[in-house]
Amino acid sequence: MKKLLMILCMLGVMFGAGEKSLVDQGLSAILKGDYKNAKIFLENACKNKEPKGCSDLGVIYEFGLGVKQDNFKAVELYQKACTMNYGGACFNLGVMYSKGEGVKQDNLKAVELYQKACDMNDGEGCFSLGLMYVNGGGVKQDSFKAVELFQKACDMNVGGGCLSLGLMYVNGGGVKQDSFKAVELFQKACDMNVGGGCYNLGVTYERGKGVKQDSFKAVEFYQKACDMNNGSACNNLGVMYVKGKGVKQDKHKAKELFGKACDLKDELGCQNYALLNEEGY
Repeated sequence: MKKLLMILCMLGVMFGAGEKSLVDQGLSAILKGDYKNAKIFLENACKNKEPKGCSDLGVIYEFGLGVKQDNFKAVELYQKACTMNYGGACFNLGVMYSKGEGVKQDNLKAVELYQKACDMNDGEGCFSLGLMYVNGGGVKQDSFKAVELFQKACDMNVGGGCLSLGLMYVNGGGVKQDSFKAVELFQKACDMNVGGGCYNLGVTYERGKGVKQDSFKAVEFYQKACDMNNGSACNNLGVMYVKGKGVKQDKHKAKELFGKACDLKDELGCQNYALLNEEGY
């Protein structure tokens, strides 16, 4: 499911009214699992110099949808679409350079491509560029620049941008610390089904930072985030069940949640699972 959502996000699935273009027909075929015809539609769109057709064909090769997975071919197609000033392709190409897939890993090149994507109002490009400024990858670390980019991404409804901006407000990085603003941003991210947004909302309600302390609301948001496979949320929800905060105490349920957290690579979840196991639950 996570992989499917990632692919749909990269494809930017959106159909208009009226007759479908070659790109739209290609996307419709992908959604139906008809990758053979999807490839034909997108190849024709790319030949007709439709940049999104080239970019979406790149996605087909990157993820091996009905074809042999080929990062080199994906890079070639993303490059072609980016040259035609399609922001989504510049972002996808930036990711390939960031990971070193199909090309030699190069953070400087990734930053250049994210910047180009962002300049063309591609929200994911702005978000990824913001992360580079936070981490100092390919650019000098700059919290103020990161905040600017996260804000732009959030304004374009990129949930990760809203979450990251919320964390900047929590920590006072690049902005004045503001728990109330952070809550607002976490809520926006959570509403866009970003697990980290729901998890951080749970934390704020549990601790009463920026909102009135409310264990029941904390449980609600931890549950939502855990359902989206956020390991930290599953662990925290387990703790709530151990303590009987916001829910009836239930150590068997807690162990189940700690197990899920551990499966999701949350170290505290693994430790808590082991502790309950030793207690005989």
